[in-house]
Amino acid sequence: TRLDNRLDQLVNIDMGEQGVEHLFEAARALQGGSLLGAAAEAPMAVPEGGTVVLTTGSVSRAWITPDLGENDGPSGAAAIARALVLARNTTCVMLWEETLLPAIRNTCQTAGLFPVTLEQAAIARADKSFATIVMLPYATEDEVWQAQATQMLKDLKPDLLFSTERVGRNEFGVYHSMRGIDYGMGRARVDCLLDEALARGIPVVAVGDGGNEIGMGKVADHVKTHVPYGDTCQCGCGGGIGAITGCDVLVTAACSNWGCTAIAAAMAARAGNARLLHSPGREALLLDAMVASGLINSTHGIVDDSVDGFPRHSHLAVAELCRTIVSRAL
Repeated sequence: TRLDNRLDQLVNIDMGEQGVEHLFEAARALQGGSLLGAAAEAPMAVPEGGTVVLTTGSVSRAWITPDLGENDGPSGAAAIARALVLARNTTCVMLWEETLLPAIRNTCQTAGLFPVTLEQAAIARADKSFATIVMLPYATEDEVWQAQATQMLKDLKPDLLFSTERVGRNEFGVYHSMRGIDYGMGRARVDCLLDEALARGIPVVAVGDGGNEIGMGKVADHVKTHVPYGDTCQCGCGGGIGAITGCDVLVTAACSNWGCTAIAAAMAARAGNARLLHSPGREALLLDAMVASGLINSTHGIVDDSVDGFPRHSHLAVAELCRTIVSRAL
């Protein structure tokens, strides 16, 4: 428990001054204990050979081009998928916009996961021959999501859903950026799938850093009070940027990727397996892969190896500190 609490404290230092410390306190009070501990327990409880659906990131400026995605989210989700495959021999299914599948493919492959079809993943799971990832597109049209959600949950039968840095709609159905701008165009309605999963009692873990992400519905009142544009956006819809979709376990972090790094560390400690760690070396590889894939540092509006405006070395440092925190358990 002390280990989990230290990870909580590390990744919730509000370096970006977005109000995350208020969200952390609220989420922790609701959880009744460590957020990272609960978030690590959920994937470790997935049955051996089970299925986990993950989603992350999103189109960044679709009014310019739907091919542009942001770099907070993909590397963190890839780190969690890697840890899941190594710890539980899971079939991990990553959902993204179809236009961004090449970028997430490159990111996951850099994390050590080879992209395959669902049928190929079943073969790999059976003989435990190598680590795989399945990538599927999700609908961007409002009128399609319900049928796709129902069919996908029926076909995949997931044991867990995991979301990180995935923007969710507010009470008026609008998806917002942290600047309170309508970000809905070209965006896959994955939050609707998670709503359906929650209604069916399928566990959902969500990571976010700003209040507009899937999962933040759990602390909606605190988003309105403490986050810029949390109460009133700039698009004129009449609401704030807060996402209405909740979750079972909410992990807050100053940068969503850091939350995932810490979850992987907590999973490694529980498994007694250092291979599950998201190491500084792997983070460096992933930052470079995301640059090569054209994923944008959305804060500064440029393709580079900073994420959420935090420079490269800060991300390597968080990975190293998480490894240090759990080193005795390993």
